[in-house]
Amino acid sequence: MLETSARLLRLLSLLQAHREWTGADLAQRLGVTPRTVRRDVERLRELGYPVNASPGTGGGYQLGAGAELPPLLLDDDEAVAVAVGLRTAAGNGVEGIGEASVRALAKLEQVLPGRLRRRVSALNEFTVSMLRCPQRSTVDASVLTELATVCRDSERLRFAYRDHDGATTRRLVEPHRLVCSERRWYLVAWDVDRADWRTFRADRVEPRPPHGPRFTPRTPPAEDLAAYVSRGVAQRAYVAQAVLRLHAPAAEAAQQISPSAGVLEPLDDRSCLLRTGAASLDHLLVHVLLMGYEFDVVEPPELRERIAAARDRLGRAVQRSAVAPVAEPVTAPAAQPVTAPAAQPVTAPATASG
Repeated sequence: MLETSARLLRLLSLLQAHREWTGADLAQRLGVTPRTVRRDVERLRELGYPVNASPGTGGGYQLGAGAELPPLLLDDDEAVAVAVGLRTAAGNGVEGIGEASVRALAKLEQVLPGRLRRRVSALNEFTVSMLRCPQRSTVDASVLTELATVCRDSERLRFAYRDHDGATTRRLVEPHRLVCSERRWYLVAWDVDRADWRTFRADRVEPRPPHGPRFTPRTPPAEDLAAYVSRGVAQRAYVAQAVLRLHAPAAEAAQQISPSAGVLEPLDDRSCLLRTGAASLDHLLVHVLLMGYEFDVVEPPELRERIAAARDRLGRAVQRSAVAPVAEPVTAPAAQPVTAPAAQPVTAPATASG
């Protein structure tokens, strides 16, 4: 079903070029027999597309104009899945795609059968998004599609890259894959000048075409690119790094710790390793405490020293709070009314007579 639907969409795309195609040309483009093309054309006509056919050696197929929009070439589950994807796309950190997703969703609802339209409407009306994060960095949709295109076509990519400090460098890479997290998009690519794999935040990439030439894709730096980027984002990108043993199963810890906050490695049924990082050891200490799990510090030793110092400081604060008297609030005395002094009569000075 999916293969047939995909071929019908491809056939429709060819016919929408507003030129006449011979059956042989369509069969060659689609990789099927002329008989399959004839069956697919009949299927499009059943769906409401006016496909005109002219007989003879010079004849062919052409899509007519002025037809009403026919039903989608999707089954019920596929149509709802597309609606869910469009709904989610409104807040996925891609600049400008939210409005486009709303327009596409509106068009989708127009051609959905009534039973599916009700399901999609319920999805829109009774869903609250948690994706509106003020710290989310957005990437321009055109940049994202350009990065995806050069990955697909195996073309070298030239771009200006802005680092964390705002400095800009020129890069030439062999793009491999895009990886998205809950907040950002990343490009995994082979840096030609540095002869090594690098991960770039897509919102800091400014493509500088023309791109190319084509290249032969290299073996990626890891089989699991999501985990590879997660390690880079959660640990290698930070000055302060740590390895902790959490007293919790990895599956349970994964519900609280996102891939961008740390990389989890199962140890046994009751514990796991967490590799994480932060801008400083003090930030790392707060980050670890807020996780809510019992833990042991594997490395670095400096983190254990910071924890001991924080323990002593907190202990002293508790002791002082236990013995310090509670100061009563100081109440200002009630203001007394101010009475103006009584006015005294003014007597004009006597004038000497002559």
